Amino acid sequence: MKRKFVVAASMAMVATLALSACGGSSDDAAEEGGPVTLSMSGWSLATTPEFQVLADGYMAQNPDVKVELKEYDPVNYNTLLTADLAAGSGPDIIVQKEVKFVSTFQEGGQLVDVTDVELPDDIGGTEAYDIDGASYAVPYRQDSWVVFYNKALYDQAGVEYPDGSWTWDDFAETEEALAAGLEGTAAFGGYQHGWQSTVQGFANAQVPDADILSGDFGHLKEYYERVLKLQDDKAQVDFNTRNANQLTYQGEFGKQKAAMLTMGSWFVATLIAQQAAGEADDFDWGIAPAPQYDESTAGIDNVPVTFGDPTGLGINAAVTGAKLDAAKDFLAYAASEDAALSLAEIGITPALLNDTVVETYFELEGTPDDELTEFAVSTHKTLPENPTSSKTAAIQNILLDLHTAVMSGSEPIGSAIDAAEERFENEIGD
Repeated sequence: MKRKFVVAASMAMVATLALSACGGSSDDAAEEGGPVTLSMSGWSLATTPEFQVLADGYMAQNPDVKVELKEYDPVNYNTLLTADLAAGSGPDIIVQKEVKFVSTFQEGGQLVDVTDVELPDDIGGTEAYDIDGASYAVPYRQDSWVVFYNKALYDQAGVEYPDGSWTWDDFAETEEALAAGLEGTAAFGGYQHGWQSTVQGFANAQVPDADILSGDFGHLKEYYERVLKLQDDKAQVDFNTRNANQLTYQGEFGKQKAAMLTMGSWFVATLIAQQAAGEADDFDWGIAPAPQYDESTAGIDNVPVTFGDPTGLGINAAVTGAKLDAAKDFLAYAASEDAALSLAEIGITPALLNDTVVETYFELEGTPDDELTEFAVSTHKTLPENPTSSKTAAIQNILLDLHTAVMSGSEPIGSAIDAAEERFENEIGD
């Protein structure tokens, strides 16, 4: 039987959203030309300042508009947001936390077509929100995956710092060398978090012609073989130990238990804040580009390929009139250079990365100022982790099961890939 529960659940979410599509969001004062109040979703507001920074920046330029934040639990964000939208109490501006759900909101009739919002020419991440020739959100943030490295542990292990030329084989050799040089200490050569992204995100972006929407997952094999060998060689903590001890990437790198970490660029702001607060050790660190599939994109004379989804802003389809005009204007501001500079000042990687924004980003106290770090942050081809499709969420569930089976050692790589491809055929289909 085809199209089982994962797809059915997605369809149910669409149906739930559709029930509320005809609801309205009115503001009598706005309709009469008075002040406008916009609500915007967000999560973890105490530790995620970007939402308030955007709101404050916009209100400073538009004193007749008030932007109020509505906080959601980060783990259950999409579920809770969906429930509010169905009840007619959803926010006016919807932060798109995960690209894989954009199609679900769009198919449920809950997002305004914002194709007419003017964007800077060189902003990144816009294609993630394009569906059937129209745009349903605007990117304000674009994280990309890179390598963080601890210079002190490199020195202790007697290993040379990264130079930006790594392929994945080079990366693995370096991690092995670090582990050997740090033998007898509490530190591993590297730390790889338990997310499927840490393996699949790179493979999906870098292997030629890889496309998870095709249902062919054979390209993942060599990436899993490499990481399993690193675990077997004790160059990094293994998946089962990581899960059993509930290790965090912030703690493992910040407390100098790993010399390297592959992670998204959002960790820059977190690490700076944790070192300033004493929650992470005080040590020199840098950033290198993501290791590459082959030498054709490696080196600082090339543009390295990595992955990362943008974070964007959409508008509740129930918003009309003057509120809609204000909401679209807010989206244009969020994508602008003014907003990008404000985000860069707090260590957030904006979707707009021009020379001025990059310069501002590296003025933040605690940010490494070496040339390779600046190259890694500013120069890359970032492909989406989640292609925009109504099938993506269900496919990623299948791939998560593949990841868990392989990394836990419960199933060989080949049979896990075969099982995932069979599930795709049975549950997703054409």
